Formats: sequence, C-alpha cells, structure tokens
Amino acid sequence: MPTLLHIDSSPRSASVSTKLSAEFVEKWMEQHPDGRVIHHNTTLEKLPFIDESTLGAFFTPAEARSTEQKQQLALSDKLVDELIAADVLVFGVPMWNLGIPASLKAWIDLIVRAGRTFTYTANGVAPLLPAGKKAYVFTARGGSYPHDTPASAFDQQEPYLKTIFGFLGIQEITFIHAENQSRGGDASLAGVAKAEEEIAALAV
Repeated sequence: MPTLLHIDSSPRSASVSTKLSAEFVEKWMEQHPDGRVIHHNTTLEKLPFIDESTLGAFFTPAEARSTEQKQQLALSDKLVDELIAADVLVFGVPMWNLGIPASLKAWIDLIVRAGRTFTYTANGVAPLLPAGKKAYVFTARGGSYPHDTPASAFDQQEPYLKTIFGFLGIQEITFIHAENQSRGGDASLAGVAKAEEEIAALAV
C-alpha cells in the first residue's frame, strides 16, 4: 500500500499553502485509490519544541532509557515511524519572515534523529531513511524570489528545506511556490493560478 505523509503548517483556514497541498493530495489519491494518507498540521497540533530532558533522551542509548525518557520520545518515535513508512512527502508551507513556521521546525527537530533517520560514520553523516522517497513542497509567499536574482538572497525557505531533507537522503524534491500573495488583487490570483497549473502538470 503506497503511503503519503502530508504535513501542513499554517493555522489559517484560508491558507493558500494548505489549499495547494490538499489539491496535490487529492490528485495523488485519484492515482492511488488504495493509498494511505497520514496528515498533520504542525501549528494546529501545537507540536512541542525540544527541551533539555528530550535532548537527554535522544542521546541516551535505547537500552538505557528510563520509562520517563521512553514516554518523552513517544511522539518523536511516532513521527519518525510515519516518515520511514511514507513513500511520498507533501508539505504545505507558508513563508513567515522569509523562512518556515516555527512549528514546522519543531516537526523537523523531532524527526532528524541520530540513530533513527541518520547516523554518524567515519566518512561523515549518512542517512538511514529508505531510499527513493519523493517530496513535494507547496509554499505561499508574500513576494517573489526568483532564482539567480538579487531577491533570491531573501529566500530562507527553499534552501533550508532542500538542505535538511537532503541531509536525510531525500534528494527528489519538487517546490511549487504561490508568489506575490501580499500584493493582493491580480498579482495574488496569478500566483495561485500559476502554482495550480504546475500541480496539474505533475506526474504522480
């Protein structure tokens, strides 16, 4: 059974990034009617940030963890298991202050774990996730940050996500941006329309 992990991060009911990610998931389900979708909204679910006790549990060998530490890692273990099981990853990501929402960073911090999703070797870091996962990232941005332009230096969203997912061995990543959402009017509508055209053209 193919599995899709769908992660949204906007709290807004009229979120453009959530709308776009949902359109892709609907298209994927049409092509994979036997598929399973696991969905989270990191902001609405109020995922916790890493604290000192959680860090201690992360770096305690599994066989030495106390009952309390195992309980502290229960959510992280669940999220990691979902990530490992997923064939396709889908993210709805608004751009906030040039980057990603803090709640999405909280999810990332819970799933990027030594010994579970990556490992240290004599030659550096190596991913532990099964190979071949595909990721699709749908963003909504107030402005426009085309590659190879001065404005691209302000984009701290796509480069970070590409780097952190690559760190885990996820290399096949498609980004679709709904740009100019803060400009309103025709510019905003055009940004969404362009993104929807790109979704329609995707082979899933």
